[in-house]
Amino acid sequence: MGIFDFLKSDKKKTQEQVQQRAAEGAGPSRSAAADAASATRAAAERMAAAAPPRPGPAPATPTPGSAAHKAVPAAPRPTARPKPAPPSTPPGAAHTPTPHSAAHKAVPAAPTGKPQPAARRRTYTVKQGDTLAAIAGRELGNEARWRELYAMNRGVIGDNPDLVPPGAVLTLPV
Repeated sequence: MGIFDFLKSDKKKTQEQVQQRAAEGAGPSRSAAADAASATRAAAERMAAAAPPRPGPAPATPTPGSAAHKAVPAAPRPTARPKPAPPSTPPGAAHTPTPHSAAHKAVPAAPTGKPQPAARRRTYTVKQGDTLAAIAGRELGNEARWRELYAMNRGVIGDNPDLVPPGAVLTLPV
């Protein structure tokens, strides 16, 4: 029997009962609303009887202020872990500060070198039909470096790396 078959059978039974009463013609019959209510009640009772039993309420967890909590022994405290061994760096060796350490914040930034003069930088003038991948392959030895080439020359090339304007002078990475 399917899940909703019992509803169909109830409907048929209710219709049969109404037809029998009408055929008998015995006194005033109940209203259609009363018949529907009784059929619904009967269906709900059958569903409740067929349903698996519900689990009972979960046992209450003792709160810190309750007497039950005081009766429960405390959990054992974890044993103290041994201290880690000191680092194996010899005394007096330089410590390399990490970006998040206080020592790193106390160390001044390394002086930056002067920018290279434009004459020492390598440049390339784009020819008709050139692509960034082809230029990177020829000039840098690896076509996969086209993204690096584009990043350095985005102001010259524009937003679309596929459209490299002929005659544009590109700065090549070192």
